[in-house]
Amino acid sequence: MLKKLLIANRGEIAVRVIRTAKALGYRTVAVYSEADVNAMHTGLADEAVCIGPAQVSASYLNTGAILDAARKTGADCIHPGYGFLSENAGFANACKDAGIVFVGPPASAIELMGSKRRSKIAMHKAGVPVVPGYEGDNASDDELISAAADIGYPLMIKASAGGGGRGMRLVEKESELASNIKRARSESRQAFGDDELILEKAVIEPRHVEIQVFADRYGNAVYLGERDCSVQRRHQKVVEEAPSPFVTPELRAAMGKAAVKAALACNYEGAGTVEFLVDKNRNFYFLEMNTRLQVEHPVTELITGQDLVAWQLMVAEGLPLPIAQNDIELNGHAIEVRLYAEDPSQGFTPQTGLMHVFEPAEGEGLRFDTGVRSGDTITPHYDPMLAKVIAWGENRDQARRRLIRALEDTCVFGVSTNRYFLSRIISDSSFGAGEATTAFLQTRFNKDPSLQPAKPEIRQLALAACILTHGTTGEEYWSNAPATYIPMKLDTGNETVELLVKRSGNTLSCTLNDKHHEIAVISIHNGSLCTNDNGVRQRCRYHHEGDSLYLQAHGESWAVRDLTHQPAAIASGPGNGHIQAPMDGSIIDVLVEPGQPVSQGDPLIILEAMKMEHPVKAGCDGIIAQVLTRKGDQVKRNQVLAEVSSGEAIPGR
Repeated sequence: MLKKLLIANRGEIAVRVIRTAKALGYRTVAVYSEADVNAMHTGLADEAVCIGPAQVSASYLNTGAILDAARKTGADCIHPGYGFLSENAGFANACKDAGIVFVGPPASAIELMGSKRRSKIAMHKAGVPVVPGYEGDNASDDELISAAADIGYPLMIKASAGGGGRGMRLVEKESELASNIKRARSESRQAFGDDELILEKAVIEPRHVEIQVFADRYGNAVYLGERDCSVQRRHQKVVEEAPSPFVTPELRAAMGKAAVKAALACNYEGAGTVEFLVDKNRNFYFLEMNTRLQVEHPVTELITGQDLVAWQLMVAEGLPLPIAQNDIELNGHAIEVRLYAEDPSQGFTPQTGLMHVFEPAEGEGLRFDTGVRSGDTITPHYDPMLAKVIAWGENRDQARRRLIRALEDTCVFGVSTNRYFLSRIISDSSFGAGEATTAFLQTRFNKDPSLQPAKPEIRQLALAACILTHGTTGEEYWSNAPATYIPMKLDTGNETVELLVKRSGNTLSCTLNDKHHEIAVISIHNGSLCTNDNGVRQRCRYHHEGDSLYLQAHGESWAVRDLTHQPAAIASGPGNGHIQAPMDGSIIDVLVEPGQPVSQGDPLIILEAMKMEHPVKAGCDGIIAQVLTRKGDQVKRNQVLAEVSSGEAIPGR
C-alpha cells in the first residue's frame, strides 16, 4: 500500500493532484522553487521542500533534488504531473532505482513515445495509420532538405523530442526551409536539450482529435472517448472539448481501437493520450502519444464521471483498471479553455507582474483548475497559464453558454489575460456549428476584435470617471457634490484622452470631443460600481491601485491610468526607435549590429520567455544606432534592447 505521494510539479496540476491524493488518504509532499515559496500548491500539501532557484533546470528539472526531497519526507511514490519530468525516461528509471514508485508508464514506453521519429516507425509496424514523412536517424540539415523535395510542400518540421508547439514550423515553399530548420533546431535544443528533427507532409486544415487511453500491468487497456483540440494557436491548444462535434460513433470506435493498439504495442501502463490528425473525409493519422496526464483531462472526467488521477494511483499501486470498456459511458458535453496571462491584442505577449484580484466565476456545471490566487506574482520563469476553465452541460450549447458566462464573470485585475479572446471563440458561430479546424484561428477568426488593441468607448471612460471622482466618502460624495466641470486626463494604454466631467447629485456627465454619455450612480463600494445607464441597472467590477484603475463590465476588461495631476512626460512607444523587451526573459540571439540598415518589422533580437521564442522587431525604418544587450542576458519588460536612428526605407525591402 502506497502512503505518501510527492508531486514533482507546480501550479494548477500540482494542486489538482494533491486534492485527489488527499481525498484517497495519501499524505502529500509539494516541491517548490525559490520563486514559488508562497505558491498555492506549497500550502495545500502536508509537507513542502524547496528544490532550488527559479530556473527550471535547477529546480523542477533537477532529478537529484526531487529524489532527495522524497527521501527526506519518506515519500514512497512520485506523481510528475505534466511537463517538466513527466515524460523523462531517465527520471522514471531514477525513481525505480531509488525504490520509489513512479506514477506513470514504464521508462521504455516513455522513451519510445517521446521520440516522434521512433514512435512513428513503431506505430507503422503496429498497423496504426501515420502521416507520410521522413524519420531518418539524426538527420542533418542537408538530409532534411533533400527529403523535403520528395515529400513536397507544404510540410511540417517537428522536434522529435518536442511538444506544445515548440520546435515546430509549417513550411510553405523551398526557399523557407533552411531558415526554419535552423530556428526549429534552436527552439528544440532550448526546450528539450535535443535538436533532432523530423519532417511530415502537412495535412491541411485537419481536426486534432485525441483518445484518452488507460492500461494496467495485467494487459487490460481501455479508451475513454475522444477530445477535440482543433482550436490552436502556434500549435498550442486553446480550446478542448469532449466529445468531438465532428466524430461519429463509428469513427470513435475505430480511433479508440487504434489508440488501444498503440498502447499495447509499447506495453503501456497508466494514463496516456494518443493524438490523431483527422482530415475532412474522416481519415485519421497517428500524430504522437503523450505518456502522461493531459492538460485537458478534465473534459474527459466530466463526461465519464471518472477521476483519472485516482485511476493513475490505482494502477501505480498494482491494481487492475476499475472498469471495462463496455462500462464506459459518455454523458453530456464538456468544454475547456486555458486562461493565460497574455495579451492577444499585442501578439499574445505573455504578461508578468502582480495579480491584484483573481476571482473565478461560480455556477452550475463549472470547474476551475488553478494554482494561483489574488496577490500572486506572475513571473517569467514558468508557463503563463492562470487556470483551466471548464464547463459541463447536458448538451454542447448548454456547455458553451455556461462557459461564456463563466469567462465573462471571472475577474482578473493586474495582468492582461486572454479572457475576452476565449469568450469570443466560444461565442463564434463557426465554432458553435462545430466547424473549427486547426486553421480556424488563422483564417476565420483572424480579424476578430479581441485580437486588436481596443480603445475604450465613451461609456467605459464614463465608468472609470465615476470611480476616479467618487472621492473617499463613497456614496456620500455623490449626494453632496455641486454641479461643476472637472477636466480629466486618462491613459488608456493606447492613447491619452482628455475628458470633461460634470457631476450633479448622483449623476455624472462625460464628454469626449463630440461624444457625450451620462450615468447615474446607484452605489459604489468594495470594488463594485452599480449604475443606471439609460434606464438599465448594471454592475461594473473594479480595482484601484495607485494611479491605475482596472475595470470589468459587459464581458470586457480595460484599464486606465489617471494622469490628471501628473506632469507631461516625453512620449515613448512603438515606432520611436527604442526597441524594448515585450516581457521579462533571456536573450538567446542578437541578429543585428550597429550600423546595419533595417526596415519596420525586421526581427532584431530573439527573446526566450515562458518556454517560447519571441522575435523582437524593428518599429520603424532606419539604422541600428546601438545594441544594448547580448546573447545570454536576462532582461526586464520594457528594458531598451537596441536603438534605431531614423532613416529612409531600405530599397528592395
